[in-house]
Amino acid sequence: MWRYFSRITLLLTLSSLVLSSAPAEELSPTAQRLNKDISYLASDDLEGRGVGTDGLQKAAEYVKEQFAAAGLDVTQVEGDAFQTFAMPNGAELGDSNRVVLHGPDGKTMGLKQKEQFTVCSFGGSGLVEAPVVFVGYGVDNPEADIDEYANVDVNGKVVIIVRRTPRQGRDDSPFKGHHGSMPIDASLNTKVSRAFGHGAAGILFVNDPHSGDSKQANADAQIAQAKDKLVATVEQWIEKNFPEALQEDLVRATERIEELKAIHAELETDALMEFGYAGTGKKDDLPIAHISADVCNKMLKDSLGMTLREFETAMDADLQPRSAELKGWKVTLETDIDIVQEKVHNVIGVLDGEGPLADETIVIGAHYDHVGYGGKNSLAPNSKEVHNGADDNASGTVSLIELARRFAEMETPPPRRMVFIAFTAEELGLIGSAHYVKEPVFPLDKTVAMFNMDMVGRLNEDKSLTVFGTGTSSRWKDLVVKEGEAEGFKLSMQPEGFGPSDHSSFYGKQIPVLHFFTGTHPDYHKPTDDVEKINLQGIEAVVDTMEGIIKATLFAEERPDYVEIKQRANIGRSGSRPYFGSIPDFASEGKGYAITGVSPDSPADKGGLKGGDRIIKIGKISVNGLDDFDLALRRFSAGDEVDVVVLRDGKEVELKVTLAHPK
Repeated sequence: MWRYFSRITLLLTLSSLVLSSAPAEELSPTAQRLNKDISYLASDDLEGRGVGTDGLQKAAEYVKEQFAAAGLDVTQVEGDAFQTFAMPNGAELGDSNRVVLHGPDGKTMGLKQKEQFTVCSFGGSGLVEAPVVFVGYGVDNPEADIDEYANVDVNGKVVIIVRRTPRQGRDDSPFKGHHGSMPIDASLNTKVSRAFGHGAAGILFVNDPHSGDSKQANADAQIAQAKDKLVATVEQWIEKNFPEALQEDLVRATERIEELKAIHAELETDALMEFGYAGTGKKDDLPIAHISADVCNKMLKDSLGMTLREFETAMDADLQPRSAELKGWKVTLETDIDIVQEKVHNVIGVLDGEGPLADETIVIGAHYDHVGYGGKNSLAPNSKEVHNGADDNASGTVSLIELARRFAEMETPPPRRMVFIAFTAEELGLIGSAHYVKEPVFPLDKTVAMFNMDMVGRLNEDKSLTVFGTGTSSRWKDLVVKEGEAEGFKLSMQPEGFGPSDHSSFYGKQIPVLHFFTGTHPDYHKPTDDVEKINLQGIEAVVDTMEGIIKATLFAEERPDYVEIKQRANIGRSGSRPYFGSIPDFASEGKGYAITGVSPDSPADKGGLKGGDRIIKIGKISVNGLDDFDLALRRFSAGDEVDVVVLRDGKEVELKVTLAHPK
């Protein structure tokens, strides 16, 4: 499931325990097919189906083969099942990268790459020569009553930002993540967005001392524990009169101490971020580098009379900003980043309709990609293991294949066209579905409904099934209740059409949607999301329910009506924000926050925004993406009239939008 979902579904409860799958000989024919499909898609050979892996291509080929075997037409995308397009996937470091400091004494100091600085892949390319402003942790959070940008002018300047937040690990910290996740103010994305919003021209990150201290303390504790174990083994050896059997334990305990000492000797408490860490930005993002604490301390001590550690101690004590321009210091910051383009495919199979409604389309979808070997979207820190994604979303993909089989077996052609789509790159931001609605194979105005499955493989003992989008058509609620209760589901019906999966792309085009989800679990976005934990009977029950709902829609004389639901399913931001009404264009690249359209009668609609606009400023806050937009909007309240600047046909257009309460 899309990465933002990781921020909202980390509530790990006993209800996440799944029913164990029955032995193969007890499985129904449907469950046996599901087991065969999911065992392949979630195998190590498919490399976690990450964008850029051979495994993702293998998965696409498999889905195409199953569609074709079921009897679907796999030739309706220019003679193929693959809707192919290129998308950014990773970055490569170019040749022109440098950080040069110009001190108040007139001396210049060129920093050594990989020793004193590294380039951050989540920034952009560019050359900046500007004064330097220290902004502490870069926090601008009204709820915490801390604004480290309040008394400094960073417009056109390079800012130094300390990683993390004050009072880490303390009960009196105003910065709390939800259910163990990182506080939003500690996120690199948040820090970059706020710097950009305040007009900074470049960023130099530096490590906070607390994190290095914690790393050192953990290493010391490991060695202390190993020594304690050695002492205990020696005492046992002596007590038992020197048995030979314990000599091997003594050797192992001694070797373990030496291993840990060797690791300890190599420990870096001020390690620079490697290129590629935290993902990839856009070409026109701010140039960003990470400098060593020693380099930063030289500038801080010279200009402000304090070190990073002294700053951290003072900030922890009173939470008062110490932001200031570093008088006399300037920096030349040049970054050279090439964005790698990757070819990916949506996989499309079609059952053509027959009769007076044959030109209408029903879309059934699920994303087949996952997070590969981990990386920025993994919730297993520093893991490079295969993340098989059996539940996320091999479970949805095999359900899609099974539904294709069932509908292809109907004795007569369906009255409406049925389009089965396995979407790619959902985990990177709904990229595949956003591309489809931008370049639809079949007209969207004739697309009457979209049904989506994402993580339907972990049905728990009380058979809880969440269905999003139940308010997007007046027809859905009764239909979901009828079919869901027939299968014994405990239904949680969420009316929102916008949420953290591919149905959002279709709802943004005013198409009624339903999205099916059996809940989160401790293995979400971890290497442990494996096939042996899948509840095959649960998937079969979801498929049965969806089959009934889809059939009722397929054979209905009238298409489902579209209902606008103004709120969206929570995507995990803390706090609330006023309602704006823009529909993101996840597939678009370039400057600003691109939108595909606006909700009817929304503040954005009334303010004159329209599809194709790129929002570049809200109030005085600059915007260069969805994160920037989200954070900027939280600076305002419902009822505020805000100036909004958009790029439209290459020109800046100034609009006024009166924000509303979420409904």
